[in-house]
Amino acid sequence: MPTDEPENLIAQRKKKLQAIADLGFEIYPRKYDVTHTLAEILSQYSALTAEELSAQKIAVRVAGRVMTIRPHGKAGFAHLQGGGARLQIYARLDAIGERDFELFKLLDLGDIIGVEGYLFRTKTGELTVHADHLVFLAKALLPLPEKWHGLTDVEIRYRQRYLDLMANADVRRIFDRRSRLVRALREFLDAEGYLEVETPMMQPLAGGAMARPFVTHHNALDIDLFLRIAPELYLKRLTVGGLDRVYEINRNFRNEGISTQHNPEFTMLEFYQAYADYRDMMALTERLLRHVAQAVLGSLEFEYEGTRISLEKFERYTMKEAVVAFWPEPGQGPKLADLGEPRASLRWAEAYNAWAAKSAPGREPVALAPGTAPGVVLQELFEKVAEEHLVQPTFIYDFPLEVSPLAKQKPEDPNLVERFELYIGRMEIANAFSELNDPAEQRDRFEYQQMLRERGDLTAHAVDEDYIRALSYGMPPAGGEGIGIDRLAMLFTNSRSIRDVILFPLLRPEKHSDEH
Repeated sequence: MPTDEPENLIAQRKKKLQAIADLGFEIYPRKYDVTHTLAEILSQYSALTAEELSAQKIAVRVAGRVMTIRPHGKAGFAHLQGGGARLQIYARLDAIGERDFELFKLLDLGDIIGVEGYLFRTKTGELTVHADHLVFLAKALLPLPEKWHGLTDVEIRYRQRYLDLMANADVRRIFDRRSRLVRALREFLDAEGYLEVETPMMQPLAGGAMARPFVTHHNALDIDLFLRIAPELYLKRLTVGGLDRVYEINRNFRNEGISTQHNPEFTMLEFYQAYADYRDMMALTERLLRHVAQAVLGSLEFEYEGTRISLEKFERYTMKEAVVAFWPEPGQGPKLADLGEPRASLRWAEAYNAWAAKSAPGREPVALAPGTAPGVVLQELFEKVAEEHLVQPTFIYDFPLEVSPLAKQKPEDPNLVERFELYIGRMEIANAFSELNDPAEQRDRFEYQQMLRERGDLTAHAVDEDYIRALSYGMPPAGGEGIGIDRLAMLFTNSRSIRDVILFPLLRPEKHSDEH
């Protein structure tokens, strides 16, 4: 029956494994000394001609996973893969002997072997290892999925990333590039005099952002703890202690929805600089991203979702200006002065909803709960009206006070704070403040957030008494910023989903059928 086919294939492979053991091979040896990686072979010797290889007879010992097998009577070819490279081997009975050739005939796709021999070129010119000796290293008891060379099933790709990495060379390149991206971020900040630090991932209060946390329990202390939603308050405690420039590349956890731009655990870069403000952070961000782009891409331009994006220029809009600039009905939208009036944002939200119902019925409306603060409505309007247009690098600044409990108010308009978000490719990439360092004002902000929590807002900020105590010792004026590394990796690898740049994204539990 077709349902028995996988079990039969596994049984055949187990039988072959026993046959390999019967030949006297150790079936799971502890190590194998290689002279070169496959990538090193290709890098160092691909330029040599067949005559040069024949004259030098370069001895090598390599290892990798068997990806193709082509037997030809008393000889055969195979390709090994490892470290992002692929190299052909040639095995011949009279060269490797009967025992090793029996091993060659017992190999399945996916098995891992070691090969000792010398380099030559075949008649077709392919660089190849002429085997003198084979060593068995590991058996693939599970057969690779059907059509796995072009593995496209996203469920398999994300759940079994090891198969995805075997099957799709582009996937390895994505994560190589992500690694270079993180390295470039560190290089830039280290050169700017920042100190890399580590702060707690389990915290007694979920602070530093407005998000719903995950809860865990410490048995020995018998206390509930929260997986951090942000390291912000701990990093700012360090500026109180005299660490004027600090950064952390950290894993954060938010108990919220999953989308192409959101994963419940994600990686952030957060950094804080004493004696700076949010405009200093804007300038630093431009230099930082240009440095990373040059290091990773070798260019300030890249393609994302079919659009050429350039880091040469960064646009700037206040949040109010963005709503006016991108209003869906040109000439019919709000005026900047209107958006400064407490009731005007509600009126314009209603106007947007009326437009959506009439002209774009598929558009999600602005959600207006009773008693919604005007600043919250303004941010909702911005998200519905402007975000989708922010493809090229754009700073959105001057946020409403109500949605920014940790940022300093603007002296000329206390309803706004000194905060910006950077958007590229229609995604928020960075978020930064002139950091609030007045302990009395911070307490007022926390207490307002606490009121929202008591009304049922699970993302509102808790009152953190120790953080207020830290501020009471005196925190220097500072600029602080968080940059989403996963989303930055999406941009620099032209990936449409955050799951494509996280090795093991969170998925629903795998469904197992009881049918046999």
